[in-house]
Amino acid sequence: MSEELKTPNLESPVYEPGLFSEFTPPTYEEWKAAAVASLKGAPFDKKVITKTYEDIDLQPMYWPDDVKNLPHLGSWPGFPPYVRGTRAEGYLVKPWGIAQEIPYPTPEEFNRAARHDLDRGMTVLNMVLDSPTRLGEDADQIRGDDIGVSGLSLSELEDLKIALAGIDLARTPLHIAAGVTALPLVALLVDYLMGADQKPAVLQGCVGADPLAELVRTGRLPIHLDLAYDAMAALAAWAHDQAPGLQTILVHGVPYREAGGNAVQELAFSMATGVEYVRALLDRGLDMPVISAAMRFSLAIGSDFFMEIAKLRAGRLLWSQIVAAFGGNDQAQKMTVHGRTSSWTKTIYDPYVNLLRNTTQAFAGVVSGVDSLHITAYDEALGLPDEFSRRVSRNVHLLLRHEGHFNQPIDPAGGAWYVEYLTDQIARKAWALFQEIEAGGGMFRALEAGIPQARTAENAEKKAAGLSTRQDILVGTNLYANPQEAPPSLVEVDRDGLRRSRAASIQAFRDQFKEGRSDLTGLRDSLAARSVESVRLVARALISGSTLGDVYRHLKAPEADCPRAPTLRIHRAAEPFEALRRNSDRHLAQTGRRPAVFLANMGPIPQHKARADFTTGFFQAGGFEVLTNDGFDAVEDAARAALDSGARIVVICSSDRAYPDLVPPLIRRIKTTRPEILVILAGRPDPESEVSYREAGLDDFIHLRSDCRRMLAEFQEKTGVNHA
Repeated sequence: MSEELKTPNLESPVYEPGLFSEFTPPTYEEWKAAAVASLKGAPFDKKVITKTYEDIDLQPMYWPDDVKNLPHLGSWPGFPPYVRGTRAEGYLVKPWGIAQEIPYPTPEEFNRAARHDLDRGMTVLNMVLDSPTRLGEDADQIRGDDIGVSGLSLSELEDLKIALAGIDLARTPLHIAAGVTALPLVALLVDYLMGADQKPAVLQGCVGADPLAELVRTGRLPIHLDLAYDAMAALAAWAHDQAPGLQTILVHGVPYREAGGNAVQELAFSMATGVEYVRALLDRGLDMPVISAAMRFSLAIGSDFFMEIAKLRAGRLLWSQIVAAFGGNDQAQKMTVHGRTSSWTKTIYDPYVNLLRNTTQAFAGVVSGVDSLHITAYDEALGLPDEFSRRVSRNVHLLLRHEGHFNQPIDPAGGAWYVEYLTDQIARKAWALFQEIEAGGGMFRALEAGIPQARTAENAEKKAAGLSTRQDILVGTNLYANPQEAPPSLVEVDRDGLRRSRAASIQAFRDQFKEGRSDLTGLRDSLAARSVESVRLVARALISGSTLGDVYRHLKAPEADCPRAPTLRIHRAAEPFEALRRNSDRHLAQTGRRPAVFLANMGPIPQHKARADFTTGFFQAGGFEVLTNDGFDAVEDAARAALDSGARIVVICSSDRAYPDLVPPLIRRIKTTRPEILVILAGRPDPESEVSYREAGLDDFIHLRSDCRRMLAEFQEKTGVNHA
């Protein structure tokens, strides 16, 4: 690949003067001079320019000059490089697919939820598979609690018949992340359609393999990567002839984002994965139109509204350039994108705020032009969604479409100076990172060496620091927390019962076919030849009594030959603060009371209120009960009330001017009676005052720049909260 990001040489549009053109507009320099004056000496760059986790400097405003040299700006929707979308008509003819995940563990539960949601607005059947199914492990052959976790346990034809009962696949596109290889699952679908007197040609959507995503999720693959690519090639060739509406490769950028990566990293690693698959399939004799038609990308949509819009637009630009470099024509350069609102941003506590996060993220996905979209349930972090939470998420789609009318404007963000500039910046930075991966031998080599994992973890640490110091905000979690909230009810799953019932179901299926199973010994040779007959071979085996696990057993490599790589740590941003809240919940359950903090508010309300409010929010983020008051005039009264409260932590709140006279005597009165009490000061004293307060017994102080999570954890440790 070229070392430079190339974009078409198209003319930039001419900007006509708008309203109030009779007035002379101020220049940027004039505006900046006025802004600098208003800052009264504070540095302009630190106060007005925002540095993102993608290492992009966001300016306070953007002007035509910022975009006049961007070569993609003159492009049109439906034309290369597809920044403005892959269809000239946008969503006017075909709106985005409403592809809500159905994550239930059994075929019966899946079918009930799927039929219910398809009757109420869902347009794409998004079947989520559990980890054993994606790795080709039958539920009766494994131990542990992975069966049915966050997805459907599927092993044989009878399972699929139950899961799809009453659902017309000729009218319902599919979206299935199949795991290491999609071949067995597609063969199972062929058998199902045969039983319904339908041909594979009715299949639409995507049943896609992404072995590199499974590798980075689990740390190993059960089959050799070359064999996975053989199966990928055979299936893509088969689909091109037999099911042209079905895509069979699904490139996941989502794991990198859900592990804390940024938009540039997600895009670069997705492009590198896509290129890895393109090369593998070209080496196996497929041409670029067939390969490109088989591919779909799955990307997360985070909370930075404009960043996400720009990221998805930049992704189409990059993929267009990549496919063109491989000789792909205009049609092959089109990128199909499935969006998923980010799990990284979702919280367990105050979960209804997730409704707002989802709405903003879904809005960004639609504005950016996704082809299909899943909006996470607001209670996803708590467990399986119920009918209500599924309905709310589904209705966000319907609101955007039918009340917001976002199926009508075509690329509504197009031409906005900020969005266009940001699109270009993301594309260039993602391209540079993609080139690093390419120079190191490609994505698989990079994953083996742990490079994407390390880059993602490094960014996650930066994000964690931003949340810990509350420079970044998760409403209801690290700010505006409510320790008294009652958690919503959960959909409970009997894991032991599920494991037993799934094992019994599969064993009963095996008992029906003790004799006469089709032979799979020729499967490896068929795949090595990239024969489309591989699908028929597997389909015959499955319909004669084989399971998905049986198919994988004919593909598995010796343990020593299995590909391995360091895993991503997939988690949510809120987890460190949620751990503090769980400590508080446990303390409440064991002692009958939450850990308490007493506010020694000194002086009248205007004197202490700002710091009392700050302290309340600070400690509530850790699940502390904050005992406040309207203030004390005398140190003796404040000390007596603090001691009577039973709180293990006392925070002094007042003004800097009042502190020298109040703090030392108040600390001494408290510590003389109960030296184990932690006395904290709200505010940041100057060095000389700090020495004086420390000598009087001050334990610590909190202020706007404090590391909130770290200090709360220390306070819990010192007061025995996390040992309750």
